[in-house]
Amino acid sequence: MLCAEQRALITATVPLLESGGEALTTHFYELMLAEHPEVRPLFNQAHQASGDQPRALANGVLMYAKHIDRLDQLGGLVSQVINKHVALQVLPGHYPIVGSCLLRAIREVLGEAIATDEVIDAWAAAYGQLADILIGSEEKLYSATASAPGGWRGARAFRIARKVTESAEITSFYLVPEDGGEVVAHQPGQYIGLRIWVDGQEIRRNYSLSAASNGRDYRISVKREPGGVASNALHNMEEGERLELFAPAGEFILEPSDKPLVLISGGVGITPTLAMLEAAIATERQIHFIHCARNAEAHAFRETIDRLAEQHGQLKRFYCYDEHHQGHLQPDAVGLMTEDRLDAWLPADRDLDAYFLGPKPFMAAIRRQLHALGVPPEQTHYEFFGPASALN
Repeated sequence: MLCAEQRALITATVPLLESGGEALTTHFYELMLAEHPEVRPLFNQAHQASGDQPRALANGVLMYAKHIDRLDQLGGLVSQVINKHVALQVLPGHYPIVGSCLLRAIREVLGEAIATDEVIDAWAAAYGQLADILIGSEEKLYSATASAPGGWRGARAFRIARKVTESAEITSFYLVPEDGGEVVAHQPGQYIGLRIWVDGQEIRRNYSLSAASNGRDYRISVKREPGGVASNALHNMEEGERLELFAPAGEFILEPSDKPLVLISGGVGITPTLAMLEAAIATERQIHFIHCARNAEAHAFRETIDRLAEQHGQLKRFYCYDEHHQGHLQPDAVGLMTEDRLDAWLPADRDLDAYFLGPKPFMAAIRRQLHALGVPPEQTHYEFFGPASALN
């Protein structure tokens, strides 16, 4: 339990984290990944190289320090972290490794004159408090999933039952359990944790589930990323090959509502919105499905969406391409998504629920446009592992 003096020391470090938090967390990752190879599979090296992971951690540490006396005000950040951890199977034994490396990084980056023994002791207590919160919450999710019908704990062997090419870049993988049993239900919008080995190295990744729950199998639809270790390895796998899955997780889910539903996606961000659409189409909700792609060749699932729109009058679909080539299927608009276009494609009643996902600049623009067009901020939902201010 943190004492008042320790809380004061944590609060006093907030300005330092605001100015140098990313340098601290970058050094932390360098220490930990160099000295503890056993935790490397838990971290996406591409996100390390881009700086996304250090930035996300710096934001999390900063938010925790700012709200050390009011942890309830962290909102969805804690839930988001917990779900990411569960999908990748972060376990209690990983926390001491993270803690020791974080304290070392604080001392080595800030220096002994600032990171005194008292400051380090305060951060050790604060980290212990946070670790206890996360470990307890994660165990609840692990236990609930393991005890649910079709559920399991840890890794479970699956095989690729079918591969389907959805676009020039995206392929769907239908995954069935090797034991022949049922699979635990997932909520529309959730993702699955996946483990494969590439050149003898363990790789773990999260991929959105792109179809509604059916109790028999899971579908993920993966974009082959240039230089992407996991995505390229997956695309090179054949039907019948084996991989391991961790149970579904994620808090970016379709919430029950009778308001008009707007699903907006960019590129491979279409994957969770497909599962949401499949679930919502079974209701009487008005649905507007808006998808942005680079061009017709990169547009996945167009035939699926068109067919659903023909069969269900409640569904309207709109496509926007960055570029259009002669002889290819025509989009509804060419160029970037603008506020005027979005205004025309939204339902007239702005008391709606909007879910959107895609590249960070795309989400930032959509978020601003939705708010400018009168959609209540509390009714806009997106998944972004980083500071919300980055989408302003």
